[in-house]
Amino acid sequence: MTSLVLSSPGSRTALSIVALAIFSVLFTFGFACAVPLAAFAAISAMSFDRRTALLATGAVWLANQAIGFGLLHYPTDGETLAWGGALGAIGLLSCEAARLVTRRVAGVAGACAAFLAAFVAYEGSLFLINAAIGQTVEHFAFPVVTRIFLINACAFGGMWALKTIASSTEFGRRLAADLSARHA
Repeated sequence: MTSLVLSSPGSRTALSIVALAIFSVLFTFGFACAVPLAAFAAISAMSFDRRTALLATGAVWLANQAIGFGLLHYPTDGETLAWGGALGAIGLLSCEAARLVTRRVAGVAGACAAFLAAFVAYEGSLFLINAAIGQTVEHFAFPVVTRIFLINACAFGGMWALKTIASSTEFGRRLAADLSARHA
């Protein structure tokens, strides 16, 4: 039964999105507000067609928010809820930035450039929103941004390694072929 369910391209894509959402939950418990959404956005952009990449990024964000508000007791004031929504929009913007790069640059350089585009879009958007609403930008100091960059880079590297390993299995090759066909 399992092989029949996983033989469908849609099922394999759904399984990939669920896996990303589960990874997001694990990162949420470990990093709470520092979930590497830029890394997830870049991996999604590299792995799926546009619609599915945005869906995957949205699923990762939603899983993070559900755990944060449901289990980690994030405050439910208007500002926190607004920032939660903003993070979702910024995640989608980061995914689009990474997609633009992946369409133009291939291979290892393309993957690294996609990650950097997603990270710059993510942090840049946060900075601009903070500046626009008059909030302090002290948490954009070099040590803080470096820490967030390293969390995202390690998460991206780990997910990219898992993606590469999975692609060497029969299931992974079928999934990659399905996704490539949808990407075209």
